[in-house]
Amino acid sequence: MASKHPLRLLLATRSPLPCHLHPLRKPTPIPISSICESFSTSPLRSQENYETEAEQRPRWQMTPKRMVAPYRSRPRPANNNFVVNNDPKRLDDVYMRMLGKDGDGVLSDEVKWLAVTHKSFDHGRRGFNDRLALLGRRIVSLQTSLALINSPQPTLPTLGNPSELPTDSYGRTPFAHPALTGLSNLTSEAKDDILSISRLANLAERYGLDKVVRWKPKKADNLQGSGIESVLTSSIYAIIGAVALEKGGEVANKTVRDRILNPLGLI
Repeated sequence: MASKHPLRLLLATRSPLPCHLHPLRKPTPIPISSICESFSTSPLRSQENYETEAEQRPRWQMTPKRMVAPYRSRPRPANNNFVVNNDPKRLDDVYMRMLGKDGDGVLSDEVKWLAVTHKSFDHGRRGFNDRLALLGRRIVSLQTSLALINSPQPTLPTLGNPSELPTDSYGRTPFAHPALTGLSNLTSEAKDDILSISRLANLAERYGLDKVVRWKPKKADNLQGSGIESVLTSSIYAIIGAVALEKGGEVANKTVRDRILNPLGLI
């Protein structure tokens, strides 16, 4: 005979449900740690431990662990091993040649390495010098323009005697002023010739930047074809930008005039 109370019969039997899901019992809270363990494949590392590891070595010397992929997505290229400089003493020697006596102390250690690091090195995970180079390029361009305007000019006729000034076919005399005498030198062709990539790259090699710049060439046996001139030029601009940020515009302008424009023969 079937029971008139099927619910009572159901409750009298042993329920297959877990205790925390039983309909007549108070739900038991599930620890959040068990939920994290079910979705995590590796043990969690506290922020304190990560910061301690990061403080042990400087940023320029290591790749942040959290930016390293677990495996390579592409195979390593064959016969393309290129070794970069990791010796701080060698880098300081280059800064002393470029920035003069005590040039190794002008910039902080981290910035000194950042200024000579191209974005191709270590996939940019240790920082790169693009932003410093952008600022330095503007500073060098401005000082080059001022140097062109102030460069020596041919002797002009005396401004007090209008008869000595040249006239056009209509008999008109052009306006002349001493402040405008060097304006004709300020052309894009003149600036491009002075600040050409090849000339700046040669200057960088004279300072030894080609021995300390950090980058990854496309072909280790063909640095010229891989764009080393562009890398060296960016490093020079980046050093000027770093000097401007850490020592101010006056020091950066003087560095451009003494260490770039003067060796190039403009001043």
